[in-house]
Amino acid sequence: MKKLASTFMRRTAAICLAAGVLGAQAAAASYPKGPVTVVTPTAAGGGTDIVARLVADRIAPLLGQPVVVDNKPGAGGAIGNQFMRREKNDGHSLFVTANSNQLIVPWIVKNAGFDPIKDFEPIAGLGVVPYVLAVHPSFEAKNLQEFLKLLKERPGELYYASAGVGTLNHLIPEMLAHEVGSKMEHVPYRGVAPAMADVLGGQVPVLFGSLSSVLENIRAGKLRALGVTSEQRLDLLPDVPAIAEEVPGFKAEMWVAMYAPAGTPKDIVEQLSGTVRKALDNPETEERFAQQGMRLMKVDSAELAKLQEEEYALWGEVVKSSGASVD
Repeated sequence: MKKLASTFMRRTAAICLAAGVLGAQAAAASYPKGPVTVVTPTAAGGGTDIVARLVADRIAPLLGQPVVVDNKPGAGGAIGNQFMRREKNDGHSLFVTANSNQLIVPWIVKNAGFDPIKDFEPIAGLGVVPYVLAVHPSFEAKNLQEFLKLLKERPGELYYASAGVGTLNHLIPEMLAHEVGSKMEHVPYRGVAPAMADVLGGQVPVLFGSLSSVLENIRAGKLRALGVTSEQRLDLLPDVPAIAEEVPGFKAEMWVAMYAPAGTPKDIVEQLSGTVRKALDNPETEERFAQQGMRLMKVDSAELAKLQEEEYALWGEVVKSSGASVD
C-alpha cells in the first residue's frame, strides 16, 4: 500500500511539474499580447531616455507590438524604481535605467523604497559610457602622472565639480582618491551644466565628466583630458591614458540596462534578452550609440545579474567611504 502511495505521489509531482513547464512555455509563446511600455526613471531628452527610445524603436518590430516609453523622473531615480516594483510582472512593463540610478541611489537616499537586486529581473545590457578626468587648461597637472602625484602629495587640496551628491561625477573621484590613499574636495552643483560652466570658467579646476559631456570642449581646447575611467584607452581619445594604466584595476563607467519586475516568467525574460541582443546587433544601432558617446553593452540576463550584484557592493563601499547621503 505504501509503495502504491509513493508511486502515486511521484507521478502526481511529475505531472504538476510538466504542467508548470508547459504553462510557462505557453505564456512565452503568446508573449507579447499587447503594447509594451518601457519606463525610464529620468526626464525626456537625457542619455538614459535616448537609449530607452532607441531600443524601444528597435525591439518593437521584433516583438510585433508597439513599444512606448514612459518617463518617471525624480529623486535620483527612486520614483521610477518605486513605480516599477509595483507593475505587473507579465513582460509588458519593462525598465531601462542606468547603474547610477539603480545601484547608487539605495545607498545615498534614505528610504529609497526599492531593492535593486530583489525587485527586478535583469534582461540585458544596452550601452556603456566611459568618464573622462578633465581639467581646466590652466591646471598645473599636464598629464595623468602629474595629477596623481598632486593628489597623493596634497590630500584635500584638489577641488572637483559634480552634478550633485551621489552622481557618478561625485563618486568616481572619491573612488580614485580612496584607491591612492588620498582625498579630494567635492563641489556639488545642481546638474552637469552649472558644474561644467564653472570648470570652463576656471572657478573649479577638475571634473570627471561623461565622454559625451566633455568631448566637444576637449577637442576645442577648453578642457584638457588627463585620463579615462574605462579599462582601456578610447578610440575617440587615443592619446589619453586609461587611469588603470597608473592605478591597476581602476574602472568606473556608467552603463544602461533593461530590467523587468521581479517574478517575470523566466521564458519571457530569456525571450526579451534575445530580442534586445538581436536588436542591438547591427552597425546602424552601434553608430547611433556612438553618437551618444556610448558603446554597446553586450551582456545577457545572467551576466547582467552578476555585474549588478558586484557593482552594488562596490558602490556601497564607495558611498560609505565618502560619507555621502541625501535625506
